[in-house]
Formats: sequence, structure tokens, C-alpha cells
Amino acid sequence: MTAAAPIEEQQGADALKHGLERFRAVRRELEASVLPLASSLDGRRFTFQASLYGLELRLGGYVVVEHDGAARLGQVLALEIAQADGAQLDMPGEAGSQGALRSNVPIRLARGEGALLEGDGAPFHDATVRPATADEVREWTCRNGDGRAVLEIGELALSPGVPAGVDAGGFDRHTFLCGQSGSGKTYSLGMMLERLLEQTTLRIVVLDPNSDFAGLGSIRDGADPAAAERYREAASSIAVHASHAEGERRLRVRLAEIDPAARTSLLRLDAIADREEHAALMELLADDRRASVATMGTSSDPHRRRLALRARSLGLESLGVWARDQVGSTLDAIRDRGNRCVVVDLGSLPTPEEQALVAEAVLGTLWHHREERHPVLIVIDEAHSVCPARPEGPLTALATAHAARIAAEGRKFGLYMLVSTQRPQKVHENIVSQCDNLVLMRLNSAADADFAQGVFSFVPPRLIEQASTFRLGEALVAGKISPHPALVRFGARVAQEAGADVPSTWTARG
Repeated sequence: MTAAAPIEEQQGADALKHGLERFRAVRRELEASVLPLASSLDGRRFTFQASLYGLELRLGGYVVVEHDGAARLGQVLALEIAQADGAQLDMPGEAGSQGALRSNVPIRLARGEGALLEGDGAPFHDATVRPATADEVREWTCRNGDGRAVLEIGELALSPGVPAGVDAGGFDRHTFLCGQSGSGKTYSLGMMLERLLEQTTLRIVVLDPNSDFAGLGSIRDGADPAAAERYREAASSIAVHASHAEGERRLRVRLAEIDPAARTSLLRLDAIADREEHAALMELLADDRRASVATMGTSSDPHRRRLALRARSLGLESLGVWARDQVGSTLDAIRDRGNRCVVVDLGSLPTPEEQALVAEAVLGTLWHHREERHPVLIVIDEAHSVCPARPEGPLTALATAHAARIAAEGRKFGLYMLVSTQRPQKVHENIVSQCDNLVLMRLNSAADADFAQGVFSFVPPRLIEQASTFRLGEALVAGKISPHPALVRFGARVAQEAGADVPSTWTARG
């Protein structure tokens, strides 16, 4: 090797370094020069590109597409980093080689898809696209109304200060709300119920397994005075039925009111094998609609006495849910159209059997009176325990069957459902699949997010994928209750929130 060899190698290394720096500089210049342009074949959906440098477009955010002097509001529904061919660049060859190498400069850019929220449906190409201002989004929301009540629930997460509203009329479709523990699911559900009670005349029945809505009729301390005053009249029409309540609001049912299948299940009767006792039960309730488990034993009929022994052996006499000598029942309150909202506090009942019995009785009553065609929103909180995918007991199975029947056929009778859960896969599939509205809060489980994508195919999948990044109180709202799939941040409630988490004051060091 000659003395000149190390010099040539160093020169080659320097040239290569210089070429690499030039390559990077050219790539940066090309990437920074990518124009934000959009094209559409149908004037409804569009694709676009933009530079990754100073990128202001956000997934789920709002944009203005400008073409031929017209400006149209749109929404970004998909956004990702892509690679494209840039330019050919002469690069120095290796040491000792002759000439330069031609190298392609690949560039990275943002590519996405979106939907136009307004416009004439005309196709376009190379339209400019930019983020919409809060005023532009607010103006669009104001002119997009159709005369129905818009329930303001907070603000748009990607347009702070712009009110987020849901269409009250959209609740004539079944609604599915899901979010993991700590996402703000119960709080947000309570806010929507408050707005429905305040701004519409829709009757509401709430099945409340965790006693989270026992305070729906009470104004919370610190509530905005103006909002509290508006809500006060609605609050006065809310009846909370709990096992510990006094008088007419004590949670109670009568044996004659519940579904025949539930009665036989409760007493573990077989219509054929126990035909004498079964017939005696039917005759007893036909003679006296107020007959109770306790009165069976006072009869001279041996079959009725055997019924009483069976009930005593099963511990049915001791259940605190029976109306006994009390006038009226919780099911009477639900049938009474004078009651605007009835909260059935299942969480106040001491046993799962009583909770399943009352849930079955409420859903069965609503279904059996469907021909009256009086609109009512049936809210099932913690639906995985009321109508689970795999019911464990006969009463829960009956409640699930009623809920599935209402989900499939109830709308034409004015029975609308709002189903809330932490785990969407644990709710009966025939209920979830009938929901046309989605309120999706934080979900860390990839399996739950995949399930939601499969069921709610009308929602852009990239927006559902964001659920794991949602903060407390943030949600994706889609379906008939929203004119577009909106990312929202729920605002402050007016009513007292019951069933809140235990304070974590134990974390403080003494």
C-alpha cells in the first residue's frame, strides 16, 4: 500500500459524509415543501397530503378545504406517516471508483382521509386544506341544526371553546356507552340524562346496579347557579326507588306483577312435575293480585300450603323486595306516566337474586305494556351485570331475554335503550348489535377496541383506535345523536353524583 492510500481513503470518507449531509438537507427541504393539498372524486370524501414539519392537522380535527373560491368544512378521519419518491441526487462513488452514483431521495409526509361536512358534492383536485378556526367550526354547528333540541354536553375536544352537542332526536335509536373504570363513564352518562330531563319530555327509567344515579334528583354543592335553576324543575320529577327509602319510594314489587316465567323460576316450579302447586299459584294470584309469599301459608288448600313451605325453604319470605301490605309498587310507578323519571336503585338491594328479580320485573313490565306506545328511554347501567353475554342464573337469563327483545323490536313501540358498560364484550351481543349510537370513552383493552370496531362499522376505525389515549371525560360520539363522529370533552354536571370512588386520602404520608 502506498502512502497516498490513507489520503485517498480519508478523502473518500469526507466526500461520503458531505454527500450524506447533502442528502439529508435535500430530503428536509423536499419534506418541508410538501403542500397541503386535497382531492375528491365524489365531493363527499377526500384524500390529502401535508408536510410533517409544523403539521397542524389532527386526527378527528376540523379542516377547511378551499377550491375555486369556495370553502367547505371537513373532518380528518385518518392520518398517518407515508413515504414517497422525492428527487434524484448525485452522490459521490466509493473511493477509487469513477464518477458519481444516482440516488433516489425518499421523503416522508402526512397522508390522510377525511369527510366533507358540507358542500355541493362536486369533485375537486389540488384544493388547499388548512385547520379550521374555532369560529368557523362554531358557525357550522350553529347552522347545522334542524329545529330539534341540541343537548349541550361540553366542548369539542379539538376545537376548545366550541360547544359540543348531541341531537335529542337521535335517542330514538338505541345507544351504547362504554368506557373502562376511571374514564368518566358514569359521570358523563349522568350529564346526558340531566340534559334529556331538562330539555325534552322523554320519560326515563334507569336500572342502577351501583347506586350511581341515586342523586339524580338532587342539586350538587357548587353547581353553577343558572344551570341549577334550569334543572330544578326536572329534578322535582325524578323518583328514586331504593330498598331503604320510606313510603311510596321504597323499592318493592308484588308476586303477581312479575312475569309468570320469573315466578316459576323463583319458586323452582315445573309446570308439569309440580302441576298441583303450579296451578295453585296461578289460582291464588288470579283471586288476589296483592297475594304475597307470606299469605300462601294461611290457606286451607294443601297445595298452597306446600307452596308456602317451598317458598320458606328457598328463603323467599325473607326477601325485602316484596310490597307486602304496602299500597302500590315500583312497577306501578314505572307505569305511571306522571312520573317523568324513575331510578330503580338495584344497588340498594342486598342480594344478587333480588337485583336480578327486580331487573327482570322492570324490563318485563316495560315490554308487556309496549302496545301503549308511550316513548321511554330505558337506561341500563353496568349492563354486563344486568344483561350479560352469558347469563349465570335463570332470572338474569330472563332479564337478558327481555332486554334483547326490546333491543330488536322495541323502537317501533317507543322503547329506546341506552346501555352502559365497562366491558363491551361482556354484554349480550344481540343487544350491542342493535345500537345505532356510540359514546366511546377510554378503553385500554385492544380486544375491546377491536370488538367495538367490528360492531360499530359506521364509525371510522382510526377514531376508535384513539380510545386508549382519551383523557378523563373525553369521548367519541357517533351515530344519529351526532351529525359527525365528534371527539368531545364532557362538561360539569348539575345533579349530585352518587356512588363516587372512595377518596384516596390514604396515599398521604402521616
